[in-house]
Amino acid sequence: MKSIERSARSVEEAIAEALEELQVSREDVDIEVLEEGTKGFLGIIGSKQARVRVSIRDKREERAQGAVAFLQETLQRMGLECSVNYAWDADDVLKIQIAGNELGLVIGRRGETLDALQYVVSLATNRNGEWIRIILDAEGYRARREETLQNLATRLANRVKRSGRRAVLDPMNAMERRIIHMTLQDDPSVHTHSEGEAPFRRVIIAPRRNR
Repeated sequence: MKSIERSARSVEEAIAEALEELQVSREDVDIEVLEEGTKGFLGIIGSKQARVRVSIRDKREERAQGAVAFLQETLQRMGLECSVNYAWDADDVLKIQIAGNELGLVIGRRGETLDALQYVVSLATNRNGEWIRIILDAEGYRARREETLQNLATRLANRVKRSGRRAVLDPMNAMERRIIHMTLQDDPSVHTHSEGEAPFRRVIIAPRRNR
C-alpha cells in the first residue's frame, strides 16, 4: 500500500496536496490525521501545521477479504465451523481454501454444494468493480476431482477407440466439462463436444473420422 505524508496550514489542504501528488480521488484512499495543526497567537506565533498520512487503498485485497467474510458468514449460517484462507493465483483469480471437520457437508455430492457456494460467493464479490474469478476448494477436493475426471476421460476415450461408438458422460458443470475437453484435446483418435442445456449439459466423446 503506497502512503505519503503531507503538511499544510489545514488538514484539508494537506489532504488535497497528497491526493494531487498521488493522482487519485478521495474515495480511493485511507486518511490518517497525524497533527490537527494550530493557528497560534494572531495566526502567526506558535502556529503548527497540520500533517496527514494518505494511503492508497488496495481494492483487490479489500474484495478478497470481503469474499472471505461473506463465505465465513454463510458457513456459520449453515451451522459449520470451518476456517477459511485465500491466496491470489493471478491478478484476477482468487483461490479460497476451506478447512474443517465437516467438509463432506461443504463439498456435497460430486462437489455440488461446493460449486453452489462458489457461485454465490462469486456473485457477492463481483457485484461492483472489475470481475475476479473465484475458485473455492475444500482440503484439495478440486485437485482430487480433476484427477478423477482425467482418468475417466482417458478410460472412456480408450473404450470409444475400441468400439467405434461415442460415450456420453453424466451432466457436469462448465469447469468439469473443460477438464474433459482439455484432457483429450490432443488425442488424434477422438474428439469431444458438449450437448444439452445447463444444468444437464454433458460431454460427448466420439471417434474422430478420418477424411
